[in-house]
Amino acid sequence: VFIEFIRGVPLITLLFMAIIMAPFFLPEGVELENIWAVIVGYSLFSSAYMAENIRGGLQALPRGQFEAADALGLNTVQKMRFIILPQALRIVIPAIVGQFIGSFKSSSLVAIVGLFELLGITKVVVANPQWLGLRKELYVFAGIIYFVGSSIMSAYSRRLETKLGVGSR
Repeated sequence: VFIEFIRGVPLITLLFMAIIMAPFFLPEGVELENIWAVIVGYSLFSSAYMAENIRGGLQALPRGQFEAADALGLNTVQKMRFIILPQALRIVIPAIVGQFIGSFKSSSLVAIVGLFELLGITKVVVANPQWLGLRKELYVFAGIIYFVGSSIMSAYSRRLETKLGVGSR
């Protein structure tokens, strides 16, 4: 229910809900800053998508792997730690990296709820009357930061996939 609810609601809605609903879940007299409410909302959003990625990896494993672990006499924790999860995580490396890159880029949505992030700071700098540069320079620089960050994550993913032999048997 949690995963289906979170995945069915846009991220911006969850961020607004986190800011508005967080005080209802806190004891009386305790106040939560918006940054923490947004972090909780963003974490819930990312965790739902990550759980779905892991579930896909677990379902991709042949049933024989589970049966082989049972035949070895492993308990549930040992079976998951030594047999099942290493294989499932190997399968979902591309999906997990795609999730990280998507989260990195969609973090700019926190500006809509009044928090500062890379693009929000760019807007503040452009609005400063003492700024002597061009507006395009900052946006190109922000784009380069997003591109470099995404490229680094993607390159590391390809290297890890090659090292672990993802896509080959």
